[in-house]
Amino acid sequence: MSVIILKQTLIMLILMLVGVLCSKTGIISQNSNKDLSKFVLQVVNPVVIFMSYQKDYEHELAENLLLTFLISFLSMVLAIILAKFIVREKKDRDTAIERFSSVYSNCGFMGIPLVNAMFGSEGVFYLTAYITVFNILAWTHGIILISGEKNFKQAVKVLYSPTMIAIYLGIIFFFAQIRLPEIPYQSLEFISSLNTPMAMIVSGVTMSATNITSMIKNINIYKVCFLKLIFIPFVISLLIILLCPHDTDSKVKFTVIIAASAPPATMCTLQALRYGKNSLYASEIFTAGTILSVITLPIITKLTEILTKTFV
Repeated sequence: MSVIILKQTLIMLILMLVGVLCSKTGIISQNSNKDLSKFVLQVVNPVVIFMSYQKDYEHELAENLLLTFLISFLSMVLAIILAKFIVREKKDRDTAIERFSSVYSNCGFMGIPLVNAMFGSEGVFYLTAYITVFNILAWTHGIILISGEKNFKQAVKVLYSPTMIAIYLGIIFFFAQIRLPEIPYQSLEFISSLNTPMAMIVSGVTMSATNITSMIKNINIYKVCFLKLIFIPFVISLLIILLCPHDTDSKVKFTVIIAASAPPATMCTLQALRYGKNSLYASEIFTAGTILSVITLPIITKLTEILTKTFV
């Protein structure tokens, strides 16, 4: 399984390099990239999520989905606690950005392509549970963390975002066993196929705006990346293996672990821009984390395989 992850992350790295090239040659500007990002987040990702529910109802699938919701919530709460105690408040340090980046992953952009490559639509089906928990916590705890203000209006807004609407409709269609006719089904499948290349190219364009020299010299970035990409995923992996019943579907466990091991979320940069925080630092963490994840994701997957054989 770790070999599959390595191959997929290398493919994604190449696609990101295409994005960097497009940015450096002026084919895609940073302003155009914002529109492409919106298209991926508000159209392509929701379609991928909705299509993952277009499958025959099975009692086991429904049970696994509920279990994934529980595991996802516990893993994210654990990440919040670990980040709070490990990333300490210090003067002249962007603690909020470091904590946010340590907790919230790029589970949509990076998670969907990886899980889809490993487990197909069933993996994406389970991943929707993690994405749901991510959206609720990132738009409540995450916004409070970045802004320093308690604004629960955002929590209400996220409940009717395109991603959440796709989840609602997908669940309804799944349990009611409503299947799309051939023509709209094929049309949405074409849109779904755009997800991996577009998401990675957008990430590449975003990365190209980063000051690489400044990023490499900042030791704190490496500390945050270690926490986000190695330490927290390892603790989550251990927790899942120890707490889940031995007969739990491995797709459920690995889907959550992959989502938790994905690099820092682009949302941190966007929210830092919105609230006047250090968006450059957030962007540098995102870029470093995305590059390093090519190495760390296979490592975490391999460690999880070893832990599974040891404890199960």
